[in-house]
Amino acid sequence: MDLLKTIQKEHSKTQCGKIVRYVGNDKERFAELMQLFLKGEYRVTQRAGWPLSICVEHHPELINPWFKQILPLLKKKDAHIAVVRNVVRLLQFVTIPKRFHGQVMNDCFEFVADNDTAPAIKAFSLTILENLANEYPDIKPELKLIIEERWPYETAAFKSRARKILKKFK
Repeated sequence: MDLLKTIQKEHSKTQCGKIVRYVGNDKERFAELMQLFLKGEYRVTQRAGWPLSICVEHHPELINPWFKQILPLLKKKDAHIAVVRNVVRLLQFVTIPKRFHGQVMNDCFEFVADNDTAPAIKAFSLTILENLANEYPDIKPELKLIIEERWPYETAAFKSRARKILKKFK
């Protein structure tokens, strides 16, 4: 399969599924998809994110060599929202290396606190913070506080995830 042509052909759930099945747990095919995600033109990068995040959900070990390349995308000013959303989405499913914990926590807290952050990014960030709170229980009060502060202004997706997190923290 020519990944680039497949990504360019259409952006659909069916097409995403084809790409995910093709990549499977193959490191070389994943690397090819990752290169399109990191270095492709705007539309290719945007479209590669969805299958990429699903591949990582099914095979979390595939992302291990790529943290250093993907985490800066969270701060990149001109990154398409789909890029940020899919990076944050995949981070929910992996064990983040310790050396990146502080950076990821800061980014996720900023996403949750920012009025302009897309609802999906906020929801995924809550899950990442919940996961990190297992290792860093000191962040639980801060997470609880930010959830309570944001509650009146947030979407159903945020509230659903936040409610589950608060329930676990009790």
